[in-house]
Amino acid sequence: MARDDGYVLYVPFGGQTPDPDSFLALVLDGWERQQRAKDFSAATIRTRRNVVLSLVDFSGRYPWEWSLGDADDYFSHARAVRNLSHGTVRSYQGAVKLFCDYACSPHYDWCEQSAKLFGRVFAQVVTELNRVTHSQPTEARPGKRPFSQRELQELFDLADLEVERILDSGRKGALSAWRDAIAFKSAYSWGLRSEEFRRLQVSDFSRNGKAPFLGNHGVVLVRWGKPHKGSAKKVRSVLTVWEWSAEMVADWIKNGLPRYGYPVTDLFPTSSGKIVGESHLNGRLHDFLDELGYPPGLDLHSFRRSYATHLTTGEGFDLTFVQLQLGHDHAYTTSLYTLPSPDYQRLALERVHDRTIKAALALPSERKHP
Repeated sequence: MARDDGYVLYVPFGGQTPDPDSFLALVLDGWERQQRAKDFSAATIRTRRNVVLSLVDFSGRYPWEWSLGDADDYFSHARAVRNLSHGTVRSYQGAVKLFCDYACSPHYDWCEQSAKLFGRVFAQVVTELNRVTHSQPTEARPGKRPFSQRELQELFDLADLEVERILDSGRKGALSAWRDAIAFKSAYSWGLRSEEFRRLQVSDFSRNGKAPFLGNHGVVLVRWGKPHKGSAKKVRSVLTVWEWSAEMVADWIKNGLPRYGYPVTDLFPTSSGKIVGESHLNGRLHDFLDELGYPPGLDLHSFRRSYATHLTTGEGFDLTFVQLQLGHDHAYTTSLYTLPSPDYQRLALERVHDRTIKAALALPSERKHP
């Protein structure tokens, strides 16, 4: 009879020929329990399990039979033939390494069982010899960029104009166009990721006692923040920076949302009662960008890039404040968003020129002397 004391799980094969598939399933189930105990999400656990099974299928060997060569061939195929990204291959290696660490641990006794059943033991097949390392400080695609201030203003103006164009033409869709315009402005106003601003609800807004002029929209509670790998969604509060942002969302809640009927809890609903989809917003944004003729490199995440860039390099906010607003654990991550924009460089140059010209035009009596 099998005994499961939380540490050692013995396999009841008796006198029958050991079944490697059944043994592998037991090991994977034990690994799943260990990961759940460490509070990893079900999706993360499932993904890692699939990676292990993928390596089994690719190599034609069970994990206790794996060698470094099997792992090398698998990851090389993923990169060179399947054309998976640098980061994806590294995540695959991380999953295999975690599995091997678990299976090799003496606390669970899997090596002893595999030795008795199959005459082989588990070994670590992801080491410093074949582990993919970070090849650059960030894996963000270099073509992606923030909006300039001028581009943002023109985009928001066009999004507002689209509502009027639909109304004037007599076509349907004016309400959804209005909603999309507010969604774009909200993404920028609070520096939010797509998942974060699409899932906002009316109840997520509250007052900021230090900024009563912002009314009931001085703080927004972000409940769908990007989690640590395998963990639950991160929650944070983001302060409203610009008064126009509070006015914009207040007008939408008062005059726009009621048109969807009652009760409406989501800030950006659809007529079917769901929340607006990312693919729909991407399509709407790309239509606007094509009409405006902007250079490539802009997407939904560019609103977040623009927020960080404009706050730090355009308006002089402290990097730590921006880091907290964005929900980054490390200032280094925030700094990747805050490279000076062309607008910032142009304004900085204009300020220097203005000071130079004023100094040159000043009368001798007005000039300062040491």
